[in-house]
Amino acid sequence: QVQLVESGGGLVQAGGSLRLSCAASGRTFSTYAMGWFRQAPGKEREFVVALSGSGGTTYYAESVKGRFTISRDNAKNAVYLQMNSLKPEDTATYYCAAALGPYYYTVPQNYVYWGQGTQVTVSS
Repeated sequence: QVQLVESGGGLVQAGGSLRLSCAASGRTFSTYAMGWFRQAPGKEREFVVALSGSGGTTYYAESVKGRFTISRDNAKNAVYLQMNSLKPEDTATYYCAAALGPYYYTVPQNYVYWGQGTQVTVSS
């Protein structure tokens, strides 16, 4: 069982930065593949970035490539999403998720555990 709690969201101007954190419980956290998804009002949940369970591979959505960076600290049971050069279209609720397996996963159905989400609002 893994519980995920996101934090770090907020209101930022376009071009600004935010760092989201995802604190995880569970002794086997380091073996989980992790991902960030986002959902804007009236839209489907959208893949943002994934990190393989082995920790060696990342995969970014084209819309965030070069601006967002995922990282994990297994000692702290945490995953982070550094978001730079934010745009108004990045406005959404951001969710952290954990999946079983050594690979990275881009489909929400692959993820077993989800956080409650943190709101990111980017003003123009």
